[in-house]
Amino acid sequence: MDTDERRGAVRATGHAQDSPQLWVEEPVARRRMADPVRTAAVRAVLITSLTLIQAMIAFLCTLAGSWLAFPMVLSSVASTVVATWAVLDVWVTRQVWNQRHGVISAPSSSARQLRRERRRVRRAAKASARESARIRRQSRGRLSQA
Repeated sequence: MDTDERRGAVRATGHAQDSPQLWVEEPVARRRMADPVRTAAVRAVLITSLTLIQAMIAFLCTLAGSWLAFPMVLSSVASTVVATWAVLDVWVTRQVWNQRHGVISAPSSSARQLRRERRRVRRAAKASARESARIRRQSRGRLSQA
């Protein structure tokens, strides 16, 4: 298949070749996580995976009767505490982000009402700026006619 055929050009027979598209946009089921929440989640996954690896090494060292078993078990316990803290950090970060940015599912939320008021004030300011600009243009037009 040459370049013209891949681009969907008409062949010598006069028919365009219907090839499947390379990139197809599909709607996303859920919204993307906020950046701080995603950062905390990645950190938690890395810490948790390292903790699981460390626990497996401690288990294998225990089965082998190695001197490294006891220090590995102690450090596994400590890293389990750290991993729990990291997972809680994801939850807390998500809650804080939701509170600060007004993502509340209740229809009568105060955050939503504040956003509406801010929007109303912004629209009024834009309308008054447009009106004053229109009045200035009209007054300039009258001055140039005189």
